[in-house]
Amino acid sequence: MAEISAKAVAELRKLTGCGMMDCKKALAEANGDMDAAVKILREKGMAATAKKADRIAAEGLVDIMTVDNVTAMVEVNSETDFVAKNATFQEFVKTILKTIIENKPATVEELLGCKASGCEGTVADELTEHTYKIGEKLSIRRFVVVEGVVSTYIHGLGNTGVIISFVTDVADAPEFKECAKNVALQVAAMPVRYLDKESVPAEVLEEEKAILVKQMQQDPKMANKPEAVLVKIVEGRLGKFYENNCLLEQAYVKDDSLTVGKYVASVAKQLGGSIKVVGFIRYDKGEGLEKREEDFAAEIAKMVNG
Repeated sequence: MAEISAKAVAELRKLTGCGMMDCKKALAEANGDMDAAVKILREKGMAATAKKADRIAAEGLVDIMTVDNVTAMVEVNSETDFVAKNATFQEFVKTILKTIIENKPATVEELLGCKASGCEGTVADELTEHTYKIGEKLSIRRFVVVEGVVSTYIHGLGNTGVIISFVTDVADAPEFKECAKNVALQVAAMPVRYLDKESVPAEVLEEEKAILVKQMQQDPKMANKPEAVLVKIVEGRLGKFYENNCLLEQAYVKDDSLTVGKYVASVAKQLGGSIKVVGFIRYDKGEGLEKREEDFAAEIAKMVNG
């Protein structure tokens, strides 16, 4: 058997775009013949990838990992929800998270070019290889890196992931850890758009005010009121908007007599320290992606008709 050099593997990879291990195996099968190896990959690997390229990948999972003070969250998509239960897929997602934490890439494209943690090839190589192994189109959709004190939560089998960022001088207190966990659960249970009132963009507020004014102008009871009065009423009604859209203004799910902001403040007071929620990120698996429509009758008919 011909000795397979790293240079030959790299050249084949450049020619075909296939994973490093796939190239090495193809060269071994072709006894070092480059043209034959290209043919093998086109017949096996490249054909398989081409067939998967147009498929819809909106399932998969969201996962989170923290190493020291660095936390990463990633969404990796597959075609079916069965893959999320696959141990090989889950381990692949962990590898991606380790790679993100080690390299802190800025984009998915940059991540794909990073050497995968604990592997010979890049993340792109591993993605290709796992596509072959699992038999479904896989894609890394998005990721985020957060440094500092955080609380994290994963709901279900990676359906929703949440990271909450804090600035605090009581990070080691058990009461803080419980509070931080509760805020993460809040965001998972009651999704919101903004952290607090100050985080709402001015244009969003102006649009909301315009909608409320329009609604009142169409209300016979409000129609004859001066515009200045309507504006004051609108200002009052914006409280509901803040409550629905701002985390710290939202009613705390475990005690709706408190807002989340007041709950956090009460824990800080109890500990004699400072706790400030400074940010949150929530990923919902497949959010905004086209979902695969299953038509079992058509699928069976297709099978029957060959």
